[in-house]
Amino acid sequence: MPELIINGPAGRLEARYHHEPSPESPIALILHPHPQFGGTMNNQVVYNLYYAFAQRGFSVLRFNFRGVGRSQGVWDGGPGELSDAASALDWLQLVKPDARTCWIAGVSFGTWISMQLLMRRPEIDGFICVAPPANLYDFSFLAPCPSSGLIVNGDKDRVVPPQAITEQLVNKIKTQRGIKIDHEVVAGANHFFENKSEELTGVVGSYLDMRLAKAAEERKKPRDRSKEAERDRMREAEPEITPTADEAGGDDED
Repeated sequence: MPELIINGPAGRLEARYHHEPSPESPIALILHPHPQFGGTMNNQVVYNLYYAFAQRGFSVLRFNFRGVGRSQGVWDGGPGELSDAASALDWLQLVKPDARTCWIAGVSFGTWISMQLLMRRPEIDGFICVAPPANLYDFSFLAPCPSSGLIVNGDKDRVVPPQAITEQLVNKIKTQRGIKIDHEVVAGANHFFENKSEELTGVVGSYLDMRLAKAAEERKKPRDRSKEAERDRMREAEPEITPTADEAGGDDED
């Protein structure tokens, strides 16, 4: 987990990066909670998401928004933080240009930024939103949502009431054909998932495993079709062999 400095639009961005050696390893970017309320890339939920992806073979990047930790710049209320996230994703894609899939994840305020980035970057294949502040920020730009993903919240969240997430986000997200939004509620969890990090990690891990298995199956289908087509070509190319009289059961001697 080496320390890393990325060139951002407002100066240096402090980051941490987990690298997978395979050129085709999938990539994921993790965005932290609200900087003005103590949110950093070292937030426990961010940390757990980071390792959930890393344990599944992703090259993963998390970073501090401008003005947080050693990142330069000052809080910008959203637009600047979105630019920071875009720069971080650019860096990740330069390091892993052959990644077979790209994911984004956010926690609280980070979900609002991550979903805006999702709408701007068609290469993002999936997302994880943890405790999205649906009562505090407008998510109506998800019309339609371009990728399938998971929304997770706790049923004891006092910052973002669960019904706000269901009514103002989950039920209002418009999807297109082939896009599916999963929603999971962790029993007993508050906005920060205190004492519920294991349950959260289990929910996220199960979802990632399901999506990765489905993607692997989809990649396998073209290979199977190619193999079948090759077998057909080989059968067609085989010369027709005419049996001899003996082989065909000619006249036997009495």
